[in-house]
Amino acid sequence: MLYIIVAFLSVLADQIIKWWTVSHIELYETTFNNPVLSLTHIRNNGAAWSILEGKMWFFIIVTLIALTILPYILYKNKDQTKWLTIGLSLIIGGTIGNFIDRVRLGYVVDMFQVEFFNFPIFNFADVSLVIGVVCIFIYILFFEDKKKEEI
Repeated sequence: MLYIIVAFLSVLADQIIKWWTVSHIELYETTFNNPVLSLTHIRNNGAAWSILEGKMWFFIIVTLIALTILPYILYKNKDQTKWLTIGLSLIIGGTIGNFIDRVRLGYVVDMFQVEFFNFPIFNFADVSLVIGVVCIFIYILFFEDKKKEEI
């Protein structure tokens, strides 16, 4: 149940932030500008760094496959360390958050812009995905071998 809550909260936060951005910031407008982070409302027709821009059918197919496989992997490993299970839950939540935009709007709403170095503008779903991947890397580096030794 914890994993469903984590994924749900990730999707909910992502969609609320995107709704607020679209409602309060004009397209391509930048607000809350400071040396660390600003909010810039953009539309992303691709994946990270706008790769494969305009290939929405590809993203929908890959997302549907991922949303079939990831919950299965989570279910099969539900008794593993929280690093793996929370990581998978965050990845599922981030995937669903961006999938909602792609299906509903035909693009993904991005808003967070890092100001102290050049980095693509991103959204909360992307943050969930990255944190989820980091959690899984921690699991692989520090916990996976211990499970194999126990077997």
